[in-house]
Amino acid sequence: MKSVQRLRHLACALAVVLATTTAGAAPQPGGTVVITTSPEPALITNALSSAPTTAELATKIFDGLLEYDMNLQPKPSLAESWTVSPDGKKVTFKLRDGVKWHDGKPFSSADVQFSLLKVIKEYHPRGKGNLGPVTSIDAPDARTAVLNLEYAYPPLLMGLSSLEAPIVPRHLYEGTDFRNNPAVNQPIGTGPFKFVKWEKGNFIELARNENYWRPGRPYLDRLIFRFIADGATRAAAVERGEIDVATFGTINPVEMRRLEKLPNLTIAKGGYEAIAPVMMLELNVKRAPLDDKRVRQAIAYAIDRNFITKNVWYGFGKPAVGPISSFVKASGAYTDQGVIKFDVKDRLEIANRLLDEAGLKRGANGMRTKIIHDVSPFGEDYRRMGEYLKQALARVGIEVELRSRDYPTFVRQVHNEYDFHMTSTWSIGMADPTLGVQRQTWSKMINPKVPFGNVSQYVNPEVDKRWEAAQTETDRAKRNQLFHELQRLLVDDSPIIWLMEMDLVAVQNRRVNDLITSPLGLRGGLYDTWVSR
Repeated sequence: MKSVQRLRHLACALAVVLATTTAGAAPQPGGTVVITTSPEPALITNALSSAPTTAELATKIFDGLLEYDMNLQPKPSLAESWTVSPDGKKVTFKLRDGVKWHDGKPFSSADVQFSLLKVIKEYHPRGKGNLGPVTSIDAPDARTAVLNLEYAYPPLLMGLSSLEAPIVPRHLYEGTDFRNNPAVNQPIGTGPFKFVKWEKGNFIELARNENYWRPGRPYLDRLIFRFIADGATRAAAVERGEIDVATFGTINPVEMRRLEKLPNLTIAKGGYEAIAPVMMLELNVKRAPLDDKRVRQAIAYAIDRNFITKNVWYGFGKPAVGPISSFVKASGAYTDQGVIKFDVKDRLEIANRLLDEAGLKRGANGMRTKIIHDVSPFGEDYRRMGEYLKQALARVGIEVELRSRDYPTFVRQVHNEYDFHMTSTWSIGMADPTLGVQRQTWSKMINPKVPFGNVSQYVNPEVDKRWEAAQTETDRAKRNQLFHELQRLLVDDSPIIWLMEMDLVAVQNRRVNDLITSPLGLRGGLYDTWVSR
């Protein structure tokens, strides 16, 4: 074991030289990449969950029908080609021949039909948004899947990656209780890596799929996902070379800024363009005092987004305007025109006035009301942000109690039982707002059985009307106008407080090559990733 550690330390010492000598070199097969992420996932099949750590793991095991290039254009994966009917109501996929599941069974159109209709659309938090008007899927032969739509649906082809719509094996799931099926945590996919074992509290091991349909891929022999409870310990392991990649949130941002200056380490930039991640506070609009828009707006005014971005997250992002991120500006869906700006000079005066108008007068202790803030279990920095929120809201008379829970308890009590006032999280917006943003505030996404949907339990007929119109509108200019109206309406109503557009970067050892090769970044398959040895 000591000799292995010495070799890893030597690799770190030679990292700069290796980075220079391997630039433009042919990928080398073999080797292991160790990734640390947090928290440890509750399950590792992302057809049933959109939790970040589940997605990071599962996208190595499962494939989708499509992938996307850096310009967010679809390209083949399990589907070799596709055609869309002139009326947009039929999409025909020609599937790749000779693909095998990890257990050796043949992949076919029956798996696509089952996965999309019976699993993704019903159980994935973004399934209804991604598949929208898909009413049925025909499988005329093993290599053809025909999606029949109630109406033309512009965003459909943007939501069929392994992140959003992983294809799962029908032969293992059909006729079972999906969530209690052993395959959920001993997954069988068609992807570049096969599940080997899960040592709870320690690591998950994936091994190279020697029969992967991409010739010569993946290059790596193994992927190890390690779970380390303490952030300082994670940082030290990265510095020593025991960890090759640390995902965003696993290491304190100030430590990330220190580590990126070391010769053997760098920040893996990019790889979140198709994710459009936004950090936010979800408010329970069914629970007083947050059932009053004036209170929600007061909270939004009391929070300094610039302070959070610079002092909690050390510049890994920029203040958010609203639910629709500027990452999608190129499509025209984003706007900041006519949107309430909470970062104004007199924001505290406005917050106090709104709370007065809401009837929340200050008591003898200076406090008006008390709320509980459930801190996201995605890393210690959320606790630091919680401490800031406690101080910021106290300035306007809102007492905040911070409550930290382990990940399974957090999901159950917040997302299943709605037992919370305010909670911190971050959300995937996707390349089209219908796919990622809609689920946060569309009333039809209120479902205690499916976490990470409309946990605020927000209902607004005007918002619903616009989300549903955007699903069917094929004129881009008119569709973008709907998104602009939604941006203004939702920021005004503030069922969620959108804090920061995140730069979802990772810290990586320079011996790792081609880590970020898609707009999904670490949520891609990593089949092109290789290590210098």
